[in-house]
Amino acid sequence: MTTGRPAGYSAISNYSRVEILHLVQDRPERTVSELVSATKLHPNTVREHLQRLIDDGYVVSKTENRTTRGRPRVLYSATDGVVARSAVQHRRVRAAAERGDLMRRVIPGAAPDLEQSALHQIDALVEDLVDAGFDPLVDEDELTVELTPCAHASAQASHREVLCSVHLGIMQSVLSAADGPLSVDGMRSSCDPRECIVQLLHASQTP
Repeated sequence: MTTGRPAGYSAISNYSRVEILHLVQDRPERTVSELVSATKLHPNTVREHLQRLIDDGYVVSKTENRTTRGRPRVLYSATDGVVARSAVQHRRVRAAAERGDLMRRVIPGAAPDLEQSALHQIDALVEDLVDAGFDPLVDEDELTVELTPCAHASAQASHREVLCSVHLGIMQSVLSAADGPLSVDGMRSSCDPRECIVQLLHASQTP
């Protein structure tokens, strides 16, 4: 399956970019100076990381509306698929849905129980996870996404809490951008820190 990115390309394989993404997920509309202060990175390095995240559809930017004199600042937010929308992310979501529909037409098998909009969400989610370096295993009946083994958890064990938070945020953003009934319910608890199973929730299951 081809997604159009160079082999091995992943904006979130670098922990500095993960840290920046975590900051803008936690609080949107941050400036470069705020991110520099939080990360202790050089301003040019922060700008380069932000551009990489924008190119991959994880971050969007806008120029603030100033009512006073002075140069308007550029504000950065994590994409959420709803309010902070990325054209890059939406192109990939649409392309993933088209590829998924094609695969389901040409590969024989039982008709899936999920409606088309939910299947399109899973198509987009799987492609994004593969691009990020995961090998996801989706159970469409249980609505789980198994990401074990998690290479990120092994390589960045000391930052596992931040990594998990960022990855769950990205997954929710992709699902929202695909516009269907599924959302991220959370991560299943496990005694093994390398084991990662994400639970999805169908809108019909919401109390």
